[in-house]
Amino acid sequence: MSEENKYTFENPEYRDTYRHTVSHILAQAVKRLYPEVKLAIGPAIENGFYYDFDAPFSFTQENLDALEAEMKKICKEKLPLERFELPRAEARKLMEDKDEPYKVQLIDDLPEDATISFYKQGEFTDLCAGPHLDSTGRVKGNGIKLMNVTGAYWRGDSKNKMLQRIYGTAFPKKDELDAYLNMLEEAKKRDHRRLGKELGLFMLTEEGPGFPFFLPNGMVLKNTLIDYWREVHKRYGYVEVSTPIILSRKLWERSGHWDHYKNNMYTTVIDDEDFAIKPMNCPGGMLVYKSQPHSYRELPLRVGELGIVHRHELSGALHGLFRVRCFTQDDAHIFMTPDQMKDEIKNVVKLFDEIYSVFGLSYKIELSTMPEDHIGTVEQWEHNQDILKEAITEMGKDFTINEGDGAFYGPKLDFHLADSLGRTWQCGTIQLDSQLPERFELEYIGADGEKHRPIMIHRVVLGSIERFIGVITEHFAGAFPTWLAPEQVRVMPMTDRNVPCSQEVVDQLTKAGFRVTMDDRNEKIGYKIREAQVHKVPYMIVIGDKDEEKGIISVRERKTGKTTPMELAEFIEKLTYEVKEKLR
Repeated sequence: MSEENKYTFENPEYRDTYRHTVSHILAQAVKRLYPEVKLAIGPAIENGFYYDFDAPFSFTQENLDALEAEMKKICKEKLPLERFELPRAEARKLMEDKDEPYKVQLIDDLPEDATISFYKQGEFTDLCAGPHLDSTGRVKGNGIKLMNVTGAYWRGDSKNKMLQRIYGTAFPKKDELDAYLNMLEEAKKRDHRRLGKELGLFMLTEEGPGFPFFLPNGMVLKNTLIDYWREVHKRYGYVEVSTPIILSRKLWERSGHWDHYKNNMYTTVIDDEDFAIKPMNCPGGMLVYKSQPHSYRELPLRVGELGIVHRHELSGALHGLFRVRCFTQDDAHIFMTPDQMKDEIKNVVKLFDEIYSVFGLSYKIELSTMPEDHIGTVEQWEHNQDILKEAITEMGKDFTINEGDGAFYGPKLDFHLADSLGRTWQCGTIQLDSQLPERFELEYIGADGEKHRPIMIHRVVLGSIERFIGVITEHFAGAFPTWLAPEQVRVMPMTDRNVPCSQEVVDQLTKAGFRVTMDDRNEKIGYKIREAQVHKVPYMIVIGDKDEEKGIISVRERKTGKTTPMELAEFIEKLTYEVKEKLR
């Protein structure tokens, strides 16, 4: 981090410190306006901050407006934030005297050797480890926005009292706040759950929480995406397999998943033996590799699988297609010799680059290193981490380190995609694994005629087909590129007289391989066009008497809203090129 960016929002530490300070400003404002309210905790979070309160009334929008105004006053007062420490008994007495029972409980729960620190700003003092800015004057009052209020159990335990959590966000400049709020409004319009319903893509029901149903348009979208996945992987030298959804407990014990992942797995009993519905495809892929002998001449062996997996996610974490309990993972396992590792990593990244660029998605790379709960030696982990670093560095790509967040069997590169609103989504991953080949005793015959253990890469590019559909639905706001759109063309006759000619156009476009429908309802053409726009159809063809006389079609383009007269053959040529090149 350069010195000039150290005290800007480019620095995550400074950003969190800034927003944590604002959470204290909120707490101070609450105590000024509503002294009877008790304080709980108030951390910075990804897009802002929150503070939990125990209040004898419900916070309303009127309360939030009053609190925002008071927070701006506190910023203008430029109160210094002064840190001080107290012995446990004195700290406890200070919070008891202020009648802050939640703070007293926090102090009681701290380890005996813990440093107990406070921050004071004006008349307000809060128990806090920090860090904070040195003055409330560092915070720009016009960059603060209190967003909403929700319920939150004290310490996340439903046995405890329900508190009120005030969420807010803060930026050092008002125009940055405005841009963020505008992005949130745009995100609401793009919500894939709403668009999924409007466009007939998928549905979620009480009978299957977390288990999405794909509707006809959604299946077209999903299958088109899968067709593209298969086309790219064939070019990159992958073969495809399919492994069973339910496999024996013995397999999951051997892979380590039974010990490390059991709480996320659905289990069943068949013929008095324990089985599990697979949460991932890897162990089945091991069995496929082991089913026959291999030579070094076959390696690298790139094996893809579009496997349906199930994971027991908590009900509160479920969210549209973004967090589900059943999804299609576009997996691949690459078996290779140690000297092929770096080239294979680069080859995977090139494939990622090709696919992500088609959707207009940029990305940032994060290297996740050895977690505490891991298998394998430290030396193996460090070696594999170095290989991942070297491969992407040689490709001229930057990365950040995510300490201790690797898979239990190996380090990984996570690809965080940025959509059209600048939001990031973790989709692709490359995991380097020396452990499962050892556990499954995988082998290949080397050039020396001896048996050797392969290294393997686990990787997904889309991550989950379902989740990726949610991402691109919001990225494109439901207006999918022509090659991906469930309905590519809608033909609209002006009158009943034009229906036969319109049907001929539909037939020719269908024969040319396009997805076409006809709206021959007895409605005004303006109404039909508006409805096609709502359904985000890329092209609308209007056919009236004059079009028939001239032997042309009037083509209205969704992108520009312009209508252009052209011959059908010309339109087919245009559409063919657009779909083949996967233009956006």
